[in-house]
Amino acid sequence: QAHLVESGGGWVQPGGSLSLSCAASENIFNDNAMAWYRQAPGNEPEVVAVVHPDGTSNVGNSVKGRFTIPRDNAKNMVYLQMNNQKPEDTDVYYCNAPGLLASGYRYWGQGTQVDVSA
Repeated sequence: QAHLVESGGGWVQPGGSLSLSCAASENIFNDNAMAWYRQAPGNEPEVVAVVHPDGTSNVGNSVKGRFTIPRDNAKNMVYLQMNNQKPEDTDVYYCNAPGLLASGYRYWGQGTQVDVSA
């Protein structure tokens, strides 16, 4: 069954840190790059970071040097470690497999809300 479950969001002050977790079903996770997306109200989802099956990663320019995206292939989990948080990081965060999305996969999890404010 194709499932994505995000967790770990919440409120943090600017400069603080949060760590998000994504549990993905095996058919989504296996041999696929995984990505975190964020979507502010009224906007399209934005790719925040991508991690490949071998653990190499790419992060968006807006979060470079602040976020990392580890994955645990044995547990079918991907994480987003968010450091030095800024108010502009306030969004709903989702995980998914960009390769599957490109091929027509249409399922998303509920996302997890991140609020960064003083």
